[in-house]
Amino acid sequence: MAERERWALWLPVGLGAGIAIYFALPFEPGWPWAALAVLLGIAAMFGVAGTHNAAWRIALSAMAVIAFGFACAKVRTELVAAPVIAQKVGPLGVDGRIETIELREKGARIVLGDLQLQRLAPAGTPARIRVTLRVDSSEFHPGSWVHLTAVLMPPPGPAAPGDYDFGRYAYYQRLGAVGYVYGHARPIKPLRAETWTESWSAGLERLRNKVTARIRAVLPGGGGALAAALITGERSGIDPADAEAYRDSGLTHVLSISGLHLALAGGLFFWILRAALAAIPWVALNYPIKKWAAVAALAGATFYLLISGAETPAVRSWIMLALMFTAILFDRPAITMRTVAIAATILLIIGPEDLLAPGFEMSFAAVTALVAFGEWEMSRERAVAPLTIGRRIWRYLSGIAVASIVAGLATAPFVIFHFDRSAQYGILSNVLSLPIAGFVIMPAAALAMVLMPFGLDAWPLQVMGWGVELMSAVAHWVAALPGATAVLPVWPVSALLAVVFGGLWIALWRERWRWLGFFPIVLGLLIAMSASRPDILIGRDGDTVAVRLPGGKLGVLPGAKDDFTADAWLKRDGDDRKPADAIAASQDGVHCDAYGCIARTAAGVTVANVFRADAFREDCAGNTIVVSSIPARRRCKGPQLVIDRFDVARSNGYAIWLGPPLKIQTVEGGRGVRPWSARPRQTQYRRIKPTSLP
Repeated sequence: MAERERWALWLPVGLGAGIAIYFALPFEPGWPWAALAVLLGIAAMFGVAGTHNAAWRIALSAMAVIAFGFACAKVRTELVAAPVIAQKVGPLGVDGRIETIELREKGARIVLGDLQLQRLAPAGTPARIRVTLRVDSSEFHPGSWVHLTAVLMPPPGPAAPGDYDFGRYAYYQRLGAVGYVYGHARPIKPLRAETWTESWSAGLERLRNKVTARIRAVLPGGGGALAAALITGERSGIDPADAEAYRDSGLTHVLSISGLHLALAGGLFFWILRAALAAIPWVALNYPIKKWAAVAALAGATFYLLISGAETPAVRSWIMLALMFTAILFDRPAITMRTVAIAATILLIIGPEDLLAPGFEMSFAAVTALVAFGEWEMSRERAVAPLTIGRRIWRYLSGIAVASIVAGLATAPFVIFHFDRSAQYGILSNVLSLPIAGFVIMPAAALAMVLMPFGLDAWPLQVMGWGVELMSAVAHWVAALPGATAVLPVWPVSALLAVVFGGLWIALWRERWRWLGFFPIVLGLLIAMSASRPDILIGRDGDTVAVRLPGGKLGVLPGAKDDFTADAWLKRDGDDRKPADAIAASQDGVHCDAYGCIARTAAGVTVANVFRADAFREDCAGNTIVVSSIPARRRCKGPQLVIDRFDVARSNGYAIWLGPPLKIQTVEGGRGVRPWSARPRQTQYRRIKPTSLP
């Protein structure tokens, strides 16, 4: 009861718990489940109104919020439902309307809607597809209708059980297929008239593309691509070396339109307009110029949000800015934890799937930690010293350092879970770079956007380019320092949940019991450190196989064809080697010939990877596990575990722990029977009994 005013802050946590339960189910719940959840939530709310017992009120409120979160996720899944192709098709003719287009150095990546696909019935035609065009596409723009010939494939699933699921992301974007285009696309007449919303959306996309093209024309090369990313959110033209430097130096957040950019843009608009109005005495003395400036700043931030692509972190920041400026209009405190909770609640109701997105998780982790730290800092009693120029500079730089530490610690679990790495010198790079972004890059960017319609944007863009080059120099220098990055093994979900719950317990409460949150954090870290890693990994192509060698590292068997999957395995294993450097050789206990490979794992189990049917007799007689890139059928009876191409095709990949006990996970088994996954079928392998392992 002492923290009753903080109970509302747990509303988005409860919604997130209900959404997480929905996505964790191994099957797709039907509409009766959603109806039951709503009825349960309503009953719990009546229960809250009918009791004065604090414990019961808390429990019933939590039950209601969790139930509503579950129902929101189910309703959202049904609202976006659209056909997804089940297998590779094409080449086939495609007619459609361009919704978005990402221009690249060679070609473009386009999203098409209003589709007509040859050889596909309307009932099985996806709502949208995304295809890559490898030829010049400058003549096309959002809203254009085109005909092209494409090969289409289902959106790919995870590279390993528990890895990032692009197929789930694509489902909620209504992307029913991805693929590539043969030859050129050609414009066609519109198949129907545009609605006003489509016309407005296409016009906004065309404006984004024009602004991006203008920035890159004034600032050619890598600097222009980075500048475009900071203004329009278009990151496709960024040089891979620059992207890697920003990632390894801990500055990736600068390239993603998020809280930093919206805060700088909104704050800049607010400060400039308020200062200009304050310079006119009769206006300043007779009118609420602070409120006028708040309205104008919100309008400017809204335009920036739209022109930047409105990604989730940016939308979160915009909602918080909108609440902040609204609070100014009503003379209320602008930045509070309640503002964060309202923003999170709105986003979770609108897009429950965002709960699983790295951008959403990291964005709210950082802002929640910073606001909690600010609340704690304001509660401290300390002497007030006069603010000299030197003290102001020190306060600004130390504030950046402290904010980097707090935000870095808050986002570290999500960075490790999703990206398997951490930037060791993020504080240094942020202290050196954020003043450049705050005093040079963003003011120049805002001025360039104001002057661009008049053709006077060249010189502010040049100033912005100088700032970007200086910030890039910092990123490359920090990334080149010894030990700049650490590649870490992926955390289990249970470890992440324990750490997140502990962090929320500390951030959302104010009394001394908040520090009890360190116990689940420590528990999560212990789970992460004690987690076992798979001994055998099999890719979705059936040819890419990795085994854990006696030295403890993964070795990719010769013959692997899917470098993307192998690279993902190595990163999840905490190994910074490239797939080509991780190919196992004879000195690792792996022996290969034209017929296949034989490897001895760290657990002492021999694994045969069969390339040709001629090797079945020998390999099936002398090895414990056989992984065959060709159909084995009934020709391989000796081993205790046989996985062939048919098994892999049904399951889309394997992760095997040799134990004991033996543990086998498949990609499709981990995804479950959901609208965004292929239906897993019963595999025909024989399981090893723990007692039979060496």
